[in-house]
Amino acid sequence: MTEEKKILNDKKYNKLIVVLSIVIPIAVAALFGIKIDVELPVFLPPIYAVVNAVTAFILVLAFMAIKKKKIKLHERLMKFAIVLSVLFLLLYIAYHMTSDSTRFGGEGFEKHLYYFILITHILLSIIVIPFVLITYVRAITNNIEKHKKIAKITFPLWLYVAVTGVIVFLMISPYYN
Repeated sequence: MTEEKKILNDKKYNKLIVVLSIVIPIAVAALFGIKIDVELPVFLPPIYAVVNAVTAFILVLAFMAIKKKKIKLHERLMKFAIVLSVLFLLLYIAYHMTSDSTRFGGEGFEKHLYYFILITHILLSIIVIPFVLITYVRAITNNIEKHKKIAKITFPLWLYVAVTGVIVFLMISPYYN
């Protein structure tokens, strides 16, 4: 594919990437304000924490696969990581629409550490959205050199978000009612 075609392919997706990068965080924030009086049959936080843990594991496996030049395996793992991230988001929204937020009960250093991890987790979970989408588009449009460049940023951001999601759950889990 010529460089010109790669640029056109990337541009074709740019509007969708921008829209999704704005709409997803706004929708999540808006849905936090909506409460549905439904009792879910399962307690979702440990489930979506496991989804985050599996996502982190899959990201590491995908990284190892590409380092070993196992491109098809890398591709399948990355698609699975995206599916897991969407699943996490749906579970997270479902929980927060049906349950009150839990306040962290720790104090001192533990409280400061928790809020540092939580705030960086939330901010980076918003920031990583366009990175994941751009990285994915560059892969599917076969713009591999640009894909590699942005993947070097996307991978650690996404991994941080997945791992800190688990840490946030573990730190707040004693305070769930």
